[in-house]
Amino acid sequence: MDITDLDLALGLARDAGAEVVRIRDGGALGVELKPGDEPVTIADRTANAMILAGLRAAYPEDWIISEESPVMTGTDARRWYVDPIDGTKDFIRGSDGFSVMIGLIEGTRPVLGVVHQPTVGRTFFATPDGAFVEINGGRTPLAVSTTHDAGAARLVASASHRSDDIDRVKSTLGISDEQNIGSVGVKLALIAMGVRDLYVNPWPKTKAWDTCAPEAILVAAGGRLTDLFGTPIDYLGRLDHPRGLIASNGHIHDAVVAKIAPLFEALRS
Repeated sequence: MDITDLDLALGLARDAGAEVVRIRDGGALGVELKPGDEPVTIADRTANAMILAGLRAAYPEDWIISEESPVMTGTDARRWYVDPIDGTKDFIRGSDGFSVMIGLIEGTRPVLGVVHQPTVGRTFFATPDGAFVEINGGRTPLAVSTTHDAGAARLVASASHRSDDIDRVKSTLGISDEQNIGSVGVKLALIAMGVRDLYVNPWPKTKAWDTCAPEAILVAAGGRLTDLFGTPIDYLGRLDHPRGLIASNGHIHDAVVAKIAPLFEALRS
């Protein structure tokens, strides 16, 4: 990876973000349901086409995988994972809890991530020098919180897929503070920012494009992402994450895994 990768990803995410907001403001979303009853809009497909065209023009040999397109093969050394609108249900509702996400894998791990929130003018990204957030042109380094007590963790959970399992997690850990947001990328970015400490997702249907970009940001800020049993995310095998997710500030991660993994033994295999 070099700085031109970051410049390209930032530019594509911001251009796509501006376009999806323009489409939503115009009121012609054209909502359809994909398999699994997940919504997709004209804005998703338009942003997807913009981002993939930009990546393919710049790096014709790279592998590009997007939520809204068939897998596009290429050389295996570099893989781009794209989610043109992460948090589509929040997007459709008119809320700010969605983002445009572009991530890059080199080898086996995410090395670049961009999570752009167009309606709030906020862009999270990771570079070789660390993790940063830009808000209305001002750039600030990101660092996770120093919380070491799992019971005092500030939880961020799904706004669209929240289940009773989250109540079990909160009860087991002794957590009372919870915030709900649609985009997985925004949830992990808030942990990287130090304003949240923990994300637990037992839903086994998140995909590589949901986690690649924000994992790069979270890890660069000092945090950690694994499945529910503490195993690192595999980006070179299957695209989904059937054993759920835990993201944290890193300090509480092992304690959280030890306490809640027994709640989800059915997902271990």
